[in-house]
Amino acid sequence: MIRVQLPPAEADRLDTLFRSTDDPTLRVRLQIVLMAHRGRARQDIATDLGVHRRTVTRWVNAYCADGLDGLRPRKAKGTPGNIPTSLADEVKRWVIEGPAEQGLDRANWTHEELADHLLKAKGIRTSRSAVQRFCSGIGVRLYRPTYRHDRGDPAKQAQARQELADLGNGRGPVNSSC
Repeated sequence: MIRVQLPPAEADRLDTLFRSTDDPTLRVRLQIVLMAHRGRARQDIATDLGVHRRTVTRWVNAYCADGLDGLRPRKAKGTPGNIPTSLADEVKRWVIEGPAEQGLDRANWTHEELADHLLKAKGIRTSRSAVQRFCSGIGVRLYRPTYRHDRGDPAKQAQARQELADLGNGRGPVNSSC
């Protein structure tokens, strides 16, 4: 049996955090510590929560060693991306201006074309999926271009407004015999 002796204030703090957190991983870890504090056996905690008994030991030991910080989930370090974050503003500008402003003959970007453009313009060799992750991280959506009136032809816009106004003026109520 694992017994963790928590001061009442600390037990209340962990219980409050357990009830308020949205992170399911942290909830399970907090629950393990709270159940151990209440005198529950390691195997019983593991059975109740559907985890291995070594997992129970791991998180109780982590709490004893590092406190609440030992229970918080951490993101794996991994390798950094090939695209430097300093290019974020420039990539956003490319996407907003469109490929035509970069001398390309297409209306919208794809992640693969943007990766190719990064290679040609900046010498950065990267994959389509890496560009997709980078764009997602900086809040750019390539496939949802937004129409901007300042890019449109003012003469065509005025003509379209007039045609819409003429359509609206010539119509009366529609009577149907159905």
